Amino acid sequence: MNFQQLRSVREAARRGFNLTEVAEALHTSQPGVSRQIRELEDELGIEIFVRAGKRLTGLTPPGSTLLPVVERLLLEAENLRRVGQDFSASQEGRLSIAATHTQARYALPPVVRDFRVRYPKVALHLHQGSPDQVAKMLLSGAADIGVATEALAGFDGLVTLPCYRWTHVLVLPPAHPLLNETAPITLAQLAQRPIITYDLGFTGRSHIDTAFARAGVRPDIVLTAMGADVIKTYVELEPGVGIIAAIAFDPERDRQLRTLDARHLFETNTTRLGLRRDAWLRGYGYEFIELFVPTLTRALVEQALRSEGPDAWGDHI
Repeated sequence: MNFQQLRSVREAARRGFNLTEVAEALHTSQPGVSRQIRELEDELGIEIFVRAGKRLTGLTPPGSTLLPVVERLLLEAENLRRVGQDFSASQEGRLSIAATHTQARYALPPVVRDFRVRYPKVALHLHQGSPDQVAKMLLSGAADIGVATEALAGFDGLVTLPCYRWTHVLVLPPAHPLLNETAPITLAQLAQRPIITYDLGFTGRSHIDTAFARAGVRPDIVLTAMGADVIKTYVELEPGVGIIAAIAFDPERDRQLRTLDARHLFETNTTRLGLRRDAWLRGYGYEFIELFVPTLTRALVEQALRSEGPDAWGDHI
């Protein structure tokens, strides 16, 4: 048994059993991948994959049981390598961050800037995706640290830590009639206007939907997008109302728009940082976290990683 055999099995499962893609990912040949898989199956005395001729089409029941063990072994091998590097080359390496568009665009830039000053020899890789994709990148080992508002706390293999709270704002063109209202805007008033906001599962959208449902009114959501930049662009084009994270509005940059506070309409949101429970995080990874959230010291993060349950501290920031 060797690690190349284990990698062949893992990549085959990840890449939809397409051996051509597996071979490209592992920088080897397709016959080489097939041989590695077959040799492991012969050694274990089981068939890991269902086959149709020479093609792999799925996992067998033993294969489904085996796959998490394979992933765990490969992760521990990577942990061993990182432990060695943490002592032999503490200022060098790579750090992979997975974040939603809002976090990558508005919350992380100053953190990345300061981290690059401290660790110029660390290659920083920033991946963007939906909250669900961020969680899956953490679980697969493709990312070391994840940052998102929704979804992270729902995965058992992750530990999540609260970072900061934020609220939504309404964004409108300068001549919009709602700007003339003297009383706070109500959900009923808002529901009468075309609304542009986030896609389902992004940036507190669940709190927006919940608020309208509780009020018994149905919003006229005419356009959704993953990021606030797109939402603001379309608000400028039509007399609709945008609902975005407050952090995503910059008075200097967004001079063609106006805002109204929406904290009385929608619940406060909590951005969370996610870590895979059994992954080894190098020293500079802990420093990245502390640059982002100064209260999350290495000692506190390590304590959370040892605790039971994915959401160690709830919403207590």
